[in-house]
Amino acid sequence: MVSDPVFRCVKNASFVGMVAAFALVASAAAVASPNAVIEDSMAVLTEKLDGRKAELAADRKSLYALIDEILLPRFDRKFAAQLVLARHWRSASEAQRSRFIEAFYQALLRRYADGILEFDPNKIKILPFRGDVSKPRSKVRSTVALEDGSSVAVDYDLVKRESGWLVYNVVIEGVSYVTNFRAELDAEIRSTSLDAVIARLEEEAGMSADE
Repeated sequence: MVSDPVFRCVKNASFVGMVAAFALVASAAAVASPNAVIEDSMAVLTEKLDGRKAELAADRKSLYALIDEILLPRFDRKFAAQLVLARHWRSASEAQRSRFIEAFYQALLRRYADGILEFDPNKIKILPFRGDVSKPRSKVRSTVALEDGSSVAVDYDLVKRESGWLVYNVVIEGVSYVTNFRAELDAEIRSTSLDAVIARLEEEAGMSADE
């Protein structure tokens, strides 16, 4: 398992790479390889951030809005939320599911928003694609360079939808976002309740009174 310091160091980098994966302007369905979705999108994200990092650092609402504009169309929020809740998804009401999907997404966006300001495409290397695009799920493998000169493996799990390839999970050195959040929230739900967890995520996301 990747060490805590390295995991903390690369969480923002992986989130940045994930946002880059969703920045494609053209329809992802037109791209044959999932790798191309990420590779082509990095140039778009770089362009959107050009000359705006200081401005966005001082304006959280604009930063969140920019990430949301890029992320929302390219992230399978429902599938990610379903995997994170696991067995709790089956017992949740439709209202609880809807609230959790939105709260989890908004909390995730805000938790890692600062990472977007550190985006550097030169630190991300996309590895050759070795999957099968005919299958419903795929994986894009990459490495992210750290400040000390080392690098860590960061993989993106994608699912094929009618709109194209959507990312639903990021795996850092074998440590899965979905798995980590599932364990964290499962323990919290069992000690409190699903409604309490949803309310906590909504508060973290500032959904009642946004920042």
